[in-house]
Amino acid sequence: MKKNTYLLLLLMLFVTIDKSQACTNFLITKGASVDGSTFITYCADSHIRYGELYFTPAADWPQGSMRICYDRSTNAPRGSVPQPPHTYQVLGYINENQVAIGETTFGGREELLDPTGIVDYGSLMFIALERSRSAREAIKVMADLVEEYGYGSDGESFSISDANEVWYMEIMPKGFTPKANKDGDTINADRGAVWVAIRIPDGYISGHANAARITTFPLRDGKKSITDKDWKKLDCPEVEVVYKHDVIDVARRKGYFKGKDADFDFSAAYAPVDFSSARICDLRVWMMFNEVCDGMEQYWAYATGKNLTHGRMPLYIKPNRKITLNDVMGFMRNHYQGTELDKSKGAGAGPFGSPYRCTPLYWKYDGETYFHERCTVTQQTGFSFIAQCRNWLPNPIGGIIWFGVDDTNSSVYTPFYNAIREVPIEFRQGNGDMLTYSDNAAFWVFNRLAHFKYLFYNRVIADIQLVQQELERNYQEQIAAIDAQALAYLQNDPEQARDYLTDFARQSGHQTVQRWKELSNYLLVKYLDSNIKQEENGAFKRNGFGYPARPQQAGYSDSWKKNTVDEMKQTGEL
Repeated sequence: MKKNTYLLLLLMLFVTIDKSQACTNFLITKGASVDGSTFITYCADSHIRYGELYFTPAADWPQGSMRICYDRSTNAPRGSVPQPPHTYQVLGYINENQVAIGETTFGGREELLDPTGIVDYGSLMFIALERSRSAREAIKVMADLVEEYGYGSDGESFSISDANEVWYMEIMPKGFTPKANKDGDTINADRGAVWVAIRIPDGYISGHANAARITTFPLRDGKKSITDKDWKKLDCPEVEVVYKHDVIDVARRKGYFKGKDADFDFSAAYAPVDFSSARICDLRVWMMFNEVCDGMEQYWAYATGKNLTHGRMPLYIKPNRKITLNDVMGFMRNHYQGTELDKSKGAGAGPFGSPYRCTPLYWKYDGETYFHERCTVTQQTGFSFIAQCRNWLPNPIGGIIWFGVDDTNSSVYTPFYNAIREVPIEFRQGNGDMLTYSDNAAFWVFNRLAHFKYLFYNRVIADIQLVQQELERNYQEQIAAIDAQALAYLQNDPEQARDYLTDFARQSGHQTVQRWKELSNYLLVKYLDSNIKQEENGAFKRNGFGYPARPQQAGYSDSWKKNTVDEMKQTGEL
């Protein structure tokens, strides 16, 4: 492999479209964070996903009420499931009990898809949030749903957290085997799913990015490892692994596994690793691990796809220092900087050092297939979040979703407490959509600025990051005071506490969008027509007669000039 990171490698495609477009998650346990928070992150990467903050209030349901399950990819209704007597408030991907969930799709064996499954991965997440008081309870809710109503997606991995624990879960449908029921209707004899859930040990971190990460795991011992037949033991603190009782039997029956039970490898059976699983997917996790963990060089050959037999990365790893919220935000803004794959370097980065590439990820030239590097930062992110859960505070104050829209590299993570009554208008669901522009919708305001950034990346990114850091730093500095005041209100009047947190959300949401509009206007003036306006004492400089001072004209980098001259010589233009 050549060193320049823009270089595109020949690849026989064994990867699905979902892998090329989907998401990145990082998981931080409370023992691994500076302040004892748990964190999970999620990038919703999609070419059709609009950036908005979902909101579902708590509700009581009459007997017989049903909940429609909509397909997350198409919005088509898949069927309905009964509502429980009560559901909890959900803000984005965190609920009022500080339970949070994120996901990435790994695909796996296509022959196992079940077209009759009612509950897809999106419905699993939202229903679990509506019904769960803990991460463990969310796992049971998800497992019970697919068992009874069928699983309607392909291979999926979930980050599941609460204020005390962080879990990682992988799930796969069992396939479709038609069978007639007693009424003569065709049903699926293989309805349901196989799955494994593992608690990330306290003090450790993990990540997943569209590749199955669970290999071998401890089998049922009745204490630390249990199956779904032992649900009554799920709440025992010593339980660290829970899995579907027939996860190995199904793999044997389908011909995916023939060895001893103790050697069973979930990924090898249901989503075998290949070049793209490593290079396109696990490399994103490697980058996060490498920032805070020692000895990650040993996994470079695997993560870059050079040697898949070298040894896979562990599911979780112990960091060499405690992780801060700023660290987590930084993980979400990685484009392989500092490595030989840095996307802001080389010819692919263009004259302005852009870490972005035009889609599609895979493309053909002269009969061969190539790909662009896939990093955490990508232009098609609809929204992303960092769910922060804190066990030293009551649930209405302890849970915060730091929410941002569009590309993580130029987004601003704005805090929204999980107990707020409503979402600020700028982030509210229904304020515009992917085909409807709204000038006060955060998604469109951030996208407008991002498109300017794509034109002149290395000129404008410093200006963008200055304001980004200013906003995020200010919000973080306010949190302690907001916590204290909300806690004082909560002790006397819980409704007043909710009102207070809702007001803070309204102010923060508006401030983020308004400040970004101002930044967008500033960048347009400063860099108009590829010039760079001179500045003095915080204002654009004028000459002594009121005219603009002559702008700078930075032109192109020497590397771009050299490539252009070399090409002109080759074509005979020089």
